[in-house]
Amino acid sequence: MADAPIALGFRTDLALLRLQGAEVTDRNGYRVVRTEANPTFRWANFVLCDRPLEPGSVPGWLAVFRAEFPEADHLAFGVDEPGGPGGEPDELAEARLHLERGAVLTAQSLRPPPRPNTQAECRLLRSDADWRAALELTVANNLQRENQKEYRVFAERKRAGLRAAQEAGHGGWFGAFVRDDMVASLGVFTDGSGLARYQSVDTHPDHRGHGLAGTLVQHAGEWILRRADVHTLVIVTDPHYSAVRVYRSLGFLDTEEQLQLEHRPADQPG
Repeated sequence: MADAPIALGFRTDLALLRLQGAEVTDRNGYRVVRTEANPTFRWANFVLCDRPLEPGSVPGWLAVFRAEFPEADHLAFGVDEPGGPGGEPDELAEARLHLERGAVLTAQSLRPPPRPNTQAECRLLRSDADWRAALELTVANNLQRENQKEYRVFAERKRAGLRAAQEAGHGGWFGAFVRDDMVASLGVFTDGSGLARYQSVDTHPDHRGHGLAGTLVQHAGEWILRRADVHTLVIVTDPHYSAVRVYRSLGFLDTEEQLQLEHRPADQPG
């Protein structure tokens, strides 16, 4: 097996995807990440390039992706160079590839949020009903998507992989409950490398602004840090999204950028 990706974001992405059944195949100059159980999940079915897309190389990379994923409707490339250029803007635009720069934040310990929520019970999911509630919470946060039926199938498949990872002892999915209703949820998992990665921090639209996300992130982070094999928490988010301020308030520090290039049909769920 090749060395782990340089980029911390992709290193933890691949670790978590493997826990959910993904296959990672090393090629000359890139890796292929494939999750047959969830083919519409773009960032579980993508090409991770070992270097930025050099001028004139975009057509070749498109051919690589289509050869690896002949049935896919999407295009998805990771660039294993934190903070790099990603590619030539004109070439990316011609290929309809959108460049996203994610903020990768890390922490070795957490402090309480400035506005802790003391009303909600934060705990691991432990029943079929809990996992159904987590699915419905995810769906409630994505009602703007055009194809709700396909989105639900995608979300169910993703949730099944994460539940299997929890049951195998690799981490856990947590919910914040108010009067037995799940109002926020997230996951945090590790592959034993010392790194633990958060997944899908969701707060129900009707319960935002009450300190739930920060409270749950702290609760889950402290839980997994008590494991002997975890020393660093990793979370990846949109640097322009309000959640990044919540994470920084808990003690997370900006560590690097994650570069992703994608094109997807308007109704693709993943």
